[in-house]
Amino acid sequence: MFHVVQYQSLRLITQTSLSGRCLKLLLSRPVVFAQIWKSWFSSHSLVGNKNIILMGPPGAGKTTVGRIVGQKLDCPVVDIDDDVLETTWNMSVSEKLQDVGNEQFLEEEGKALLKFSASGSVISLTGSNPMHSAGMQHMKKTGIVVYLDVPTTVILNRLKSMKVERIVGLSPGISLKDILKFRKQFYKRWYDIRVLCGGDIAAEVVAEKVLDAVKRYQNSELETFISTRSGRFGRSTEKDSHKYFSDVVTESLAPDGGLFVPERGLPKFTAEEWQSLIEATYIERAQVILERCIHPADIPASKLAEIIGTAYGENFTCSKIAPVRHLAGNQFLLELFHGPTASFKDFALQMVPHIFAYCIPRSCNYLVLVATSGDTGSAVLDGFSRLHDTDKQRIAVINFFPEDGVSPIQKSQMICCQKENAWSVGVKSDFDFCQTAIKQIFTNSDYTGFLTVEYGTALAAANSINWARLLPQIVYHASAYLDLVHQDIIPFGSPVDVCIPTGNFGNILAALYAKMMGIPIRKCICASNENNVLTNFIRTGGYDLRGRKLIRTFSPAVDILKSSNLERYLHLIANEDGQLVTQLYNQLENQGHFQLRKDLLEKLQQDLVAGWCSEEDCLAAIHSVYSTTGYILDTHTAVAKVVADRLQDRTCPIIISSTAHYSKFAPAILRALRIAEINQNPVSQLHLLSSYSPLPPVHWGLLETLKKREIEDHQVCAADMSMLMSRIETLIQNHFM
Repeated sequence: MFHVVQYQSLRLITQTSLSGRCLKLLLSRPVVFAQIWKSWFSSHSLVGNKNIILMGPPGAGKTTVGRIVGQKLDCPVVDIDDDVLETTWNMSVSEKLQDVGNEQFLEEEGKALLKFSASGSVISLTGSNPMHSAGMQHMKKTGIVVYLDVPTTVILNRLKSMKVERIVGLSPGISLKDILKFRKQFYKRWYDIRVLCGGDIAAEVVAEKVLDAVKRYQNSELETFISTRSGRFGRSTEKDSHKYFSDVVTESLAPDGGLFVPERGLPKFTAEEWQSLIEATYIERAQVILERCIHPADIPASKLAEIIGTAYGENFTCSKIAPVRHLAGNQFLLELFHGPTASFKDFALQMVPHIFAYCIPRSCNYLVLVATSGDTGSAVLDGFSRLHDTDKQRIAVINFFPEDGVSPIQKSQMICCQKENAWSVGVKSDFDFCQTAIKQIFTNSDYTGFLTVEYGTALAAANSINWARLLPQIVYHASAYLDLVHQDIIPFGSPVDVCIPTGNFGNILAALYAKMMGIPIRKCICASNENNVLTNFIRTGGYDLRGRKLIRTFSPAVDILKSSNLERYLHLIANEDGQLVTQLYNQLENQGHFQLRKDLLEKLQQDLVAGWCSEEDCLAAIHSVYSTTGYILDTHTAVAKVVADRLQDRTCPIIISSTAHYSKFAPAILRALRIAEINQNPVSQLHLLSSYSPLPPVHWGLLETLKKREIEDHQVCAADMSMLMSRIETLIQNHFM
């Protein structure tokens, strides 16, 4: 095999620059030959006939970086300013701009670009080229457009030091900063790859980042997913090792019952890259982070931007999307309830339906199954009901919730959020039964195969067992830290703690992932209510469900005993030992408990601490905070506040995740505020709360939802697997047939 490659490569190299004497020497030393060939091939195959097209604002370093990239690849380098425009015009660019003015300059610049042709080259565009649509369409067809994304403050400083006084668009009353802001929309429209460039980063480093980004763009094979129950030491097959993002979005649960995780882990951001996002908006931060987590072969940057814009553009009541508010002392609240259904679940479930619709094949209908302990239900129903009509015809969702295990307003909200492709089914059991039932349905190949053959319908999940659910949650944890830096609360690099009310371990896992990606989170504090199985596990390493009965509390979203996403974290700290994870979860399933090894418990406790809160302490915290600040915590946030007070050491800021709006738990809030008369009507409860002029105000989106249909029917079934499966089949027949 080596000789075949050797002589094939020999023909290629002979056509370039090696003399016969060099070839003879190489053939006598095959190891040296192989090394040189590997280097030559990796560089030239990176470019091939495609161009690498560098785009960015003036002062981004496109020319310098382009020359370095060209040298590394040993390919032609073209600077549009120097090699095309000035040659065509026989005058400098600045002279041309002064001569013809802004609009005519853009037109003539675009015409010159349309006449330009090159292949296998590194091309540095001008800062204004992207403003000419036809010219950029012509260029984009010839190669990969790489956006050098440099913070505006850095660009302004560079242009000042370069004494640049005139660029396209500059005129009286319009600042350079305004022009740079205006141009961003054009850069975002055209790029295939983004390269983050911090303030003091050297051109050589940027060039290496460009090459790495292009290699990633051209090789999606590197970003595969594995099951938590296969992994490095467990069972693995050829098929298992080639699951991509699009696959795990649609398949949700691995065939062996495990959860999908990225085989090579999550991307790491440098400190400089994080700092370049300090001035960015929430949507801009989301775009940058998710681009690095989702390969463009699965979702191109332009489509991802469209999805993010749709998810967060108009559906959130606060322009900051996930604002950070100072509560008291070193405590800050991350407000995650400004979405349409008033909980943190909106961050993922305004995005995931659009990701799902983009990733699934057009040839099949999909029924999405969801189990909820309260907030997920209305969020998933709302999210999937916002799809385009054509997508709603082929995608439907069923939400299973514990009929008597959610708050009255949560229940009313789930019923009111039903649409033509989205239904709620109450189950006479608890959340753990609903979640376990869905997992069993997914791993029942006879049943899922029957649905596919008989009805042309595949099943998918929108719970946090689906990998796509976790990614938007990573964004808000990272964004919260960047907001504290932006507000001058801390310098970048100083640590923070986070405290998160936790039941299914998804939200706190997202914080741990943000830490892995480079956000300086010191400790993640897991806050439980009286269903404190996670607290016991983090303290002792023993996960023990023997004799445990689920307790219904004022914080129903964390009324969970079986934490699904804990499996992903155990797989991580066990160095991808899928065999160990399988063993632990088989033991939990069969015997009701497992014990973590001492070394793994020590590793876990480096990241996590845990505490729990009683019902009395939860209500007391709501009353105390309102009395001292006028701010109303929801019941879940109150659980986190109590635990944070007990466990924090006050040596750094602590960010408490406020996971839901208090409006969803009005009876408990009214009780905590010691209001005696409580009307049972949810709308009346919200009006009563609003009369107290609370901070933040009552969630009016929630109020409007409840007003639309105060009385709405929904289906209820017993806690029986055969009945759930029968209900699924009936709904498929009604919607898809």
